[in-house]
Amino acid sequence: MKLVVISGRSGSGKSTALQALEDIGFYCIDNLPATLLPSLVTQMTSDPQHPERIAISIDARNLLSNLKQLPGILEDLKQKQEASYEVLYLDASEATLLKRYSSTRRKHPLSDDTRGLLESIQLEQQLLEPIAKMADLRIDTTRLNLYDLRDSVKHRIADRSEQALAVQFESFGFKHGVPLDADIVYDVRVLPNPYWIPELRQHTGLEQPVIDFLSESEEVNEMQEHITQYLECWLPRFAANNRSYITIAIGCTGGHHRSVYLATRLASHFEQLMDNVHVRHRELK
Repeated sequence: MKLVVISGRSGSGKSTALQALEDIGFYCIDNLPATLLPSLVTQMTSDPQHPERIAISIDARNLLSNLKQLPGILEDLKQKQEASYEVLYLDASEATLLKRYSSTRRKHPLSDDTRGLLESIQLEQQLLEPIAKMADLRIDTTRLNLYDLRDSVKHRIADRSEQALAVQFESFGFKHGVPLDADIVYDVRVLPNPYWIPELRQHTGLEQPVIDFLSESEEVNEMQEHITQYLECWLPRFAANNRSYITIAIGCTGGHHRSVYLATRLASHFEQLMDNVHVRHRELK
């Protein structure tokens, strides 16, 4: 039985992620008390017709004592081999969470007469930090809409075979901040910038004029070769160390030209070597 535990700060998209998994056949439970997880797994596995895939959300609405026990509970399940599990942690920037709450006018689950919205968001981060640290996959939803998040969850969790490493190449612009969920970050701002060529400025790294310009650069090709060599050497070792997911972020200044070009080229190369490779261009909306 495969178990996916979804957690994260309120407003980060946990309900959307849970619904996405439900749509593709997961048996889903929202806000299960953490201490009930062993009983749930035992009950499910004892039933010959139990669902093969279960997803549950556990967040700060749990009692604090329950949250503190979750890492130990999951470790016990792993030792008993009753279920294979993965932890998905969703998060977003504080500014984004504040904006989402302001637009929906919802009450934060930790807010009260003495604690405002920002303080509640910050407290929730502290309470969930032990879960965040044990996450197999973190998704930064700051710049994701509902449909982007649903697609990301489906592709990166449901499409991954049990033992395969899922790799995502993500282009971004440093002026908009480094992705919160990046595991490896490459800074390609040293490369020739098509932005400063007027006839290339309006194009992106997905379009032929920019592709032609960058592919003819010796520096760009050298950077691509060095990144490829590093990843070819070390991605199999991440996989051998039971790593399930990895996000490789490629950043330039604005996230429209160099990073897009290289992320696309790298993803295309590794798609020939691995089963689960995706590419995302954060700034191209």
